[in-house]
Amino acid sequence: DLSGSITAPDVKLNLGGEFIKESTATTFLRLVFFKKKKKKKATPVGGDYFWEELDIDLKDIYYKIRCVLMPMPSLGFNRQVVRDNPDFWGPLAVVLFFSMISLYGQFKVVSWIITIWIFGSLTIFLLARVLGGEVAYGQVLGVIGYSLLPLIVIAPVLLVVGSFDVVSTLIKLFGVFWAAYSAASLLVGEEFKTKKPLLIYPIFLLYIYFLSLYTGV
Repeated sequence: DLSGSITAPDVKLNLGGEFIKESTATTFLRLVFFKKKKKKKATPVGGDYFWEELDIDLKDIYYKIRCVLMPMPSLGFNRQVVRDNPDFWGPLAVVLFFSMISLYGQFKVVSWIITIWIFGSLTIFLLARVLGGEVAYGQVLGVIGYSLLPLIVIAPVLLVVGSFDVVSTLIKLFGVFWAAYSAASLLVGEEFKTKKPLLIYPIFLLYIYFLSLYTGV
């Protein structure tokens, strides 16, 4: 006959200077389920963390600005990023900057330019959808906003040559064509390329109106 007993070894824990006996199983459960969790470090607000909190990608915005200012396909930019990956903060910054240089002491022009941007983009969006284009309103809003950059570029030039009517008119036409071509080449997809002039014309008129707000006409 086999007789005897098996006892679990005692484990001593030091809690506040006193030793308390616990079984092995109890010690294991305590270590697994009641161990202290490490506190997560708070993410500092500043630098890259600040832009991430606002969902702003500065590198992406800079790349899109280059795509709009240099619309030639030979330069090798992936210009479809402006349309296929729309954002809000970049176009808003461009529109606000255009509003600032268009002030001439009249603060009402800021809200008016933003209104034209929103509703003008809505008009272009509806026309594109009627013509069979697969484009979203957010994409149109982003493309129209970014494509104001050529008008911002010619603004300081107009201040210099403003007294020369012929040169000033040519620069204005160049800026409007530049902006309209940049926007239209992004919005006009393969699905309705044959109807391209029907969309380019209202885009061209929209940028003429933007320029008129800047020049005070």
